[in-house]
Amino acid sequence: MTAPLHLGIRAHDFGQNPLTELTAKLCRYHFTHIQFAVHKSFPESVPAISSLSPGTAAHFGDAFRQAGIRIAVLGCYVNIVDSDPAQRTLALDAFSTHLRLARDFGASLVGTETGSVGKGYTTANFTEEAFQQAVVSVQAMVAEAERFGVTVGIEAGINHPLHTAQLARRLLTQVPSNNLQIILDCANLMTVDNYRQQDAVIAEALELLSDRIAVIHLKDYTIRDGQIVIVPVGQGLLNFAPLLHYMKYKRPHIQGILESTPEEYLQESTDYLRKLYDEV
Repeated sequence: MTAPLHLGIRAHDFGQNPLTELTAKLCRYHFTHIQFAVHKSFPESVPAISSLSPGTAAHFGDAFRQAGIRIAVLGCYVNIVDSDPAQRTLALDAFSTHLRLARDFGASLVGTETGSVGKGYTTANFTEEAFQQAVVSVQAMVAEAERFGVTVGIEAGINHPLHTAQLARRLLTQVPSNNLQIILDCANLMTVDNYRQQDAVIAEALELLSDRIAVIHLKDYTIRDGQIVIVPVGQGLLNFAPLLHYMKYKRPHIQGILESTPEEYLQESTDYLRKLYDEV
């Protein structure tokens, strides 16, 4: 008997709702887990990262647990390669706070992308120097994670110093700790130059990262006016079959998290994924 598909969503993709309304929506779509960035979903509860306390974490963690929903990823969106050392220090401090409180939230993994050395698109992100800055930051984050017995989840993204599966593999090699895992988002690996070879890109990511993938982001894209544009899951070009095959047979029970699918498309998108999962 094959494992069921475990679907979740980024909580802030629902926008900002009262906590009881958010948990009701999660249950309505049969989501078993979430990626939770508390400052995005409940900014009034976190006017500043310094406002976070064990009480904040327990308040939200208990509410989700009582609704039968797990926090698969505690989201902490920070720029760990900011070219301003003071800003970079603030980012790492914010991440450390999330690592310290992860257990109070009921989470074991704190996730982020690597960010950008500049504002918006910049080729400076594609340099060896930018990658090595990411390595230095991740080393500090992982050392802190090991102290608290939690895990750092790093996500590759186009226009970031970590933008390919090869670089993600290299990061894992340079920071040799099981407290470092990968959040895989294959839509984030697509460019206007490689999307026609997406099956090879996805296959390479699954092979290179293999059992170091902690969570899979399920996001879709298309090409408009020569640019990658994110669209609701099932309405774009991403081939989800190999991802779902990996989830079903290689890593049974691994958690998948929908991303950037607005609520009005959720039923159609989740039906699409569940049907495809049954077929692969």
